[in-house]
Amino acid sequence: MPSTPPAKRSRKRPEERREEIVDAAAAIALELGMERITLRAVADRLGVRPGLITHYFPAAEDLVVEAFCRAALTERERFFPEDEGTPLRRMSHFVAHVQQGLSSSLARLWLNALHLARFSPALDDAVEEQDALDRARLASIIAEGVAAGDFADVDPDAASIRIFAAVDGRGSYVNRSTDLSHPAYRDFVADVVEWTLGLPAGALEGAA
Repeated sequence: MPSTPPAKRSRKRPEERREEIVDAAAAIALELGMERITLRAVADRLGVRPGLITHYFPAAEDLVVEAFCRAALTERERFFPEDEGTPLRRMSHFVAHVQQGLSSSLARLWLNALHLARFSPALDDAVEEQDALDRARLASIIAEGVAAGDFADVDPDAASIRIFAAVDGRGSYVNRSTDLSHPAYRDFVADVVEWTLGLPAGALEGAA
């Protein structure tokens, strides 16, 4: 009986392979930290040789920067899904995502990136770009809410800065063992958002 020849492995197109490499590096950044993004670590995750990673990213720093941008983009879509209804409901989703601890990996990523950006101009540029994109997305929701009468007549850009300052402040505790169940910690972001947007206390929870 003739033996069945082994199946040939399909060769991925260069753009598909590159996307796969960046996705793997982004996953490492979120799970383990950006310092753990090495050519070998990415190769091991994909089951390929490190030389393949080098072919697409001769400089490891370029891969780290792209991985950060990919991770930030992925998490941004979880923060701000497009199908969450009214501006108030979308803001409620955003705050709940933060206060339920679902954004912990993102908070760690940003702390990590802000530290490493001190030593990498390319990463510093990427951090500034992603921060601007986050603020623009939040400001857009706020502007819609102001126009719809859901929020007070506030400056969307200034309001988004205040809100992200609150998010970053809470996120600074992510690597500590501090118990965040006290209302002063737990509800801090919601309190700031409601104050900034002229909402009554508990409005965000009620809109969830």
